[in-house]
Amino acid sequence: MLEERLISSHLLAEDDNSENTIRPGRLSEYIGQEKVKENVEVFITAARERKESLDHVLLSGPPGLGKTTLASIIANEVGKPIRKTSGPAIERPGDLAAILTNLEPGEVLFIDEIHRLNRNVEEIMYPAMEDYVIDIIIGKGPAARTLRLDLPPFTLIGATTRPGLLSSPLRDRFGISCRLDFYTPLELGEVILRAARILEISLDKEGAAEIAGRSRGTPRVANRLLRRVRDYAVVKGNGNIDFSLAKWALEMLEIDECGLDVMDRMILEAIIGKFSGGPVGLDTLAASVSEESDTISDVYEPYLLKLGFIQKTPRGRMATEHAYRHLGYPVKGNLQVKGLFSDE
Repeated sequence: MLEERLISSHLLAEDDNSENTIRPGRLSEYIGQEKVKENVEVFITAARERKESLDHVLLSGPPGLGKTTLASIIANEVGKPIRKTSGPAIERPGDLAAILTNLEPGEVLFIDEIHRLNRNVEEIMYPAMEDYVIDIIIGKGPAARTLRLDLPPFTLIGATTRPGLLSSPLRDRFGISCRLDFYTPLELGEVILRAARILEISLDKEGAAEIAGRSRGTPRVANRLLRRVRDYAVVKGNGNIDFSLAKWALEMLEIDECGLDVMDRMILEAIIGKFSGGPVGLDTLAASVSEESDTISDVYEPYLLKLGFIQKTPRGRMATEHAYRHLGYPVKGNLQVKGLFSDE
């Protein structure tokens, strides 16, 4: 069973209360994603001047980057309430019909993980998004008839971590599409300093920069690490978080300067130490670290691939020169392939 990782970008139980406290409420308070903010502000202003509801918005990107927060900000900026649900929660077409018919004019409907919508439910979304109507079939057999219900103009905001799994008809009905990217350490430092002010944590810029550098480019991870470092500062220090205390606390949490945790390093150690750097098959690698192969491919691999520590080949996973250097191993001679890892 997969344990809850401190550096997981998925929402954990401990995140709920604190995230609601520190979430920004306006675009001016939202840090990072400058291009997305600029475009969204233009679309909101234009819709407000035309006195129309905002076009439907699709927010995509990895977990923990602020898609739900941005949806709430959009609702605040247009001055309308927001109703939140998720794709798996809407099981039947009747569930969606009940939600849509209870919307107020201009209201925002936010559907998280929209790529997991049931296909039967998705069929109802098409006329609702385009013409603001839904067709419901009443009865069965020869006595069945269609009932068309008019809907008030509304804005649908869909969030997805897997935009490729959205069906083409649904994706095409979103007038505004925004992709959120990983944050830079500088932006994460600002996020951490803002959270520290709200939570009344004594934190200097050097300490914030140290936490930001190990947060995997994700605000959710950054805020979670801030809370854990605060615990160390209160118990083992004087309550103030500076560079040295932040570095010591993160080392105690076994999170290194690249944001890798124990399992990340175990995977790299297994590839290099047990299998001579690879290639090694996924199932063999999973067995060597006592983890499920699906968990490795879905949870651990994406970040290691992003950092360039491993590469996928037809024969299996291989450790790169970056992984050898990060773990302090001497680089194998056959990794010195011109054009593959060299600076030339």
